[in-house]
Amino acid sequence: MKKHKLTRWMIVVALALILPACSLPKSSGALEPTTAPAPISNIFPLVSATAKIIPEQFASLSVNTAGVVADVPVSEGDFVTEGQLLIQIKGGEQAQAAVTAAQFELTNAQVALDELYENTNLFAADALNTAEDAEDALEDLLDRQLQEALALQAIADAEKAIENTQRTYTYTTNTAGQADIDAAKAQVILAEDALEDAIDDFKDYEDRNEDDITRANFLSRKSTAQQAYDDAVRRLNALEGTGSDADIAVAAANLATAKAQLSDAQRNWDRVQEGPSAGDVALLEAQIENAYRDYQIYKDGPDPDDVAVMQARIANTEAQLAAAEAALEDLQLLAPFDGVVSELNINPNEWISPGLPVIVLADLGHLKVETTDLGEIDVAQIQVGDVAVITLDALPRLELEGTVISIAPKADEGPGVNYTVTLELNEIPAELLWGMTAYIDIELDK
Repeated sequence: MKKHKLTRWMIVVALALILPACSLPKSSGALEPTTAPAPISNIFPLVSATAKIIPEQFASLSVNTAGVVADVPVSEGDFVTEGQLLIQIKGGEQAQAAVTAAQFELTNAQVALDELYENTNLFAADALNTAEDAEDALEDLLDRQLQEALALQAIADAEKAIENTQRTYTYTTNTAGQADIDAAKAQVILAEDALEDAIDDFKDYEDRNEDDITRANFLSRKSTAQQAYDDAVRRLNALEGTGSDADIAVAAANLATAKAQLSDAQRNWDRVQEGPSAGDVALLEAQIENAYRDYQIYKDGPDPDDVAVMQARIANTEAQLAAAEAALEDLQLLAPFDGVVSELNINPNEWISPGLPVIVLADLGHLKVETTDLGEIDVAQIQVGDVAVITLDALPRLELEGTVISIAPKADEGPGVNYTVTLELNEIPAELLWGMTAYIDIELDK
């Protein structure tokens, strides 16, 4: 039995021996006690035990991966906050590169899936547009009035083209009167002046992008002016009888083309009178059917098999990213809670192995008391909420008070049958340190 505990019980035994003597009958010369002695049953028994001061929270920390230590930015006695770096292992650059690569691949996979849906919507819209265009074409084909009007218009256009090309051919191959020549010369001068103005106007915009609207407008004006000038020169040359062989050949070819177009227009008129051919109708109907079939395929979104492949790619990339991030995190040991670095057993450039404790971190701002030799008989007499008086060899002038907050449900390992009881201190003096020996006395109220 500990000295502290023995002393308390010696006092109790002494009182048990003295009190009966004080209650003897009166004899000659004996003094009569002025008060009756307290019965021994009124003395509350004590439960005493040795204990130790420990932090409310502490941990022996180790790393998750082996490697060479790059940095240990803390020292013993340093206060650190949760998440603060305690140890950095070399290889962070390569691990970060793996994370970046996985993030890039994940972005690409997500973009591919998004494009699959976007392209499918585009295909559906294009198929629907094709079907509608084919329906309009079939409707026009079956509209006899419309087809006759178009055929007559084509004949009129071809006849007009023959008239124009015949005139040009005549100008090119025959000389004209002086009045016509003078008028043609005037047209050349006017066309040349217009061309020069158009060229000058275009110079201010020719360095712009080809898709610029203003540049396109001025380029169109220049081209039109150039064409008008060339036509005026060609007509003048024709009127003066100076048409070249090339000009005559071009004029003859244009005239022949116009006559061929008139023949086609007249044949088309004859076909219109006979009504649309079965082949033309069947072709448009097939186009409509195919377009609507494509629309049905794409209107409900992409092929589920294609989506499944893309989603599997994304899931695989997410797993790779998680693994890369975990590998990067394993190269760092971070503080799991606020506390003081109480023990440090590693230095930069040393090899570190996973699972080997290298840092002890403790919350020294919240200390508690834990018994070390409380036997089974004593533990059965106390309960959570009991108040204890706590004394310490290292701080003999202090007498602290604590409350039982937990009782171990199982005996400790080792010799004897002892149970660990934990007490919370009502106050924590600045002098109190982790590991100090303490003694607890719990007065039993029975």
